[in-house]
Amino acid sequence: MMIGLFFGSFNPIHQGHLMVLRYWLNETPLHQIWLIVSPQNPHKSPEDLAPAQDRLVMTRLAIQSESRLHASDIEFFLPRPSYTIDTLRHLQNQYPTYEWCLLLGADTFATLPTWKEGSTLMSHYTLWIYPRGDYVPTHLPQNALFFSRAPRIDLSATQVRTYLKNRKSIRFLVPEAVESYIYQRGLYGAVETT
Repeated sequence: MMIGLFFGSFNPIHQGHLMVLRYWLNETPLHQIWLIVSPQNPHKSPEDLAPAQDRLVMTRLAIQSESRLHASDIEFFLPRPSYTIDTLRHLQNQYPTYEWCLLLGADTFATLPTWKEGSTLMSHYTLWIYPRGDYVPTHLPQNALFFSRAPRIDLSATQVRTYLKNRKSIRFLVPEAVESYIYQRGLYGAVETT
């Protein structure tokens, strides 16, 4: 079974994430995609993150009607901060018969050499790269594929949080269930607007 792994803070998950996931489900042979919610990304400031449990709940709410998507809390039970290479090794031990594919945005792929054992990630794992921003990767490793024809989606979690901070509507930027949850919990300083 071929499983795509989509790591992220999902702070919060938004329609851009879901559109990318739909593209991969439609256009590739993946059986499932697991969204690995990172409780503590070593490249992000912890004070900018909503509580990990809230981000996991929002991710589950966003994908609840899609059987081929799974929100995973595996990193909640591993040492922190969360390193992709450690999680991949843990998954390989847990599910030795699965084939894993690391799903990345082009902007994230550009930073891969700075990650813990980044060269191992680049040489030992299948990498599928989605266009993001203006960055077009060159000199891809043999095990990497850039989906150059995929539709560009520029929505970001930063934009969603900025709208909330400035008391602007996030309707249609996140799934309706996620929007309700954000306002219900008062995440990101959210105050419901009309």
